[in-house]
Amino acid sequence: MDRDRLWALAERLVALGTRQKKTLGLAESCTGGLLSGAITAIPGASSLFMGAVVSYSNGIKNSLLGVPEEVIDRQGAVSEACARAMASGARRVLAVDLALAVTGIAGPDGGGPEKPRGTVWFALAEAQSERAWHRLFSGNRDEVRSQSVHFALERLVEALGSGAEGEGGGP
Repeated sequence: MDRDRLWALAERLVALGTRQKKTLGLAESCTGGLLSGAITAIPGASSLFMGAVVSYSNGIKNSLLGVPEEVIDRQGAVSEACARAMASGARRVLAVDLALAVTGIAGPDGGGPEKPRGTVWFALAEAQSERAWHRLFSGNRDEVRSQSVHFALERLVEALGSGAEGEGGGP
């Protein structure tokens, strides 16, 4: 995806969240703050975006976001269970209406047969619901991270768009 599409998604997200008076927080791992940067590049983002935890290490996932050690040991940091726990933890720690988490293997190293490079898990936690998505992106490290940011923005726009009067559900 190109920068114009990224900008348009982030603008739409900020507009929807501001109109609905929603607050948003993030838990980023493989994107390392890129998603936060995309959102905060938009003027007025502070009306929606409260903050993020860049939990690159498993220790921070556990100590700050509350991801159980058993989840990391048994299922790994790149798993649905970890993404869900990260999103739930970010929602709690940042005291926001909704929180999105992203964790994955961007490369160039890492991965294996069960979780190859490009494997990314996303989760969205809201007051009454929680959702998760799995994607396998292709390309180099920068491309995997960029695709992850775009996918996350699309999910956030969908989540807020489906709750807005007169707004469509898609980006």
